[in-house]
Amino acid sequence: MSVIKDGLIGLAVGDAMGVPLQSIERKRLFNDPVTSMIGYGSYDVPEGVWSTYTSMTLATMDSIIKCGKINFDDMASRFCNFVGKGEYTAIGKAFDISTTTKKALNRYLKIQGDAVKCGLTDIDSNDNGSLIRMFPIALYCHFNKLKDYEIFNIVKNASSITHANEVSILGCYIYVSYLLFILNGKDKLASYNMIKCLDFSSYFDEDTIAYYNRLLKTNISNLRIDDLKSTDYVIYTLESAMWIILKTNSYSEAIVGSINLGGATDKIGATAGSIAGILYGFNEIPSKWIYKLKRFDYLEEMAENFENLFI
Repeated sequence: MSVIKDGLIGLAVGDAMGVPLQSIERKRLFNDPVTSMIGYGSYDVPEGVWSTYTSMTLATMDSIIKCGKINFDDMASRFCNFVGKGEYTAIGKAFDISTTTKKALNRYLKIQGDAVKCGLTDIDSNDNGSLIRMFPIALYCHFNKLKDYEIFNIVKNASSITHANEVSILGCYIYVSYLLFILNGKDKLASYNMIKCLDFSSYFDEDTIAYYNRLLKTNISNLRIDDLKSTDYVIYTLESAMWIILKTNSYSEAIVGSINLGGATDKIGATAGSIAGILYGFNEIPSKWIYKLKRFDYLEEMAENFENLFI
């Protein structure tokens, strides 16, 4: 089950590599690409600091560890502890939290229950805030050998704590499905082709599915880099991460490619990093990056505790 550590460290490294480059224009990065872990760029934090997206992944994992199962209200409470108390962070400070996430968690704090009814449903609330924290959800579904409808329901409810629009939920479901194919032994291209063969109409209407036509109806890797929009929009984050995974052949290539796309660099780095970590393994993550990663021992302990649930 080393895939848990592979993916979690892969996610956190990709996140931390992208933090200082967030919102920088792609053209600038192409002229002077970043290949090392640096700090004090887009945020006033040192090198090796990961953002909201690793933190909420850790909060999700900790909830499953403590409850021994999926408990959405407990997850929401831990998300609130992250936002309000700086728990699950690299340096005791929460930053880069999306407006959608903040609004949804404020709703939860007011009602203290029914977390899955707190997420925003409007079409403008489709940033990537729920996408990256689906990594432990995919692991939970894999190790418990859940059926398709069970996987969908967990993904839907886990996303809906903050992001309840169908577009966000479908993005999360595509990501989880892709990881599940890889966890079941398929290579990255075969897994992508299997994603494209899934019948999403069982859970989503045609209009929602159409948002992902570039990913599901064509070969995303055939796009030119200028066709990618590396923004916080969940569709574009997922497209960019999948494009990077399909176009690269090592963990380091995937992360360097992700963070130099510009824009939502930490989110794309985290998403691609979780996939690349599983594909290539912990030993392929450059030690010079791991050495600079904050709270590595804590991340490793969280992976071990999560793994113990399934032994």
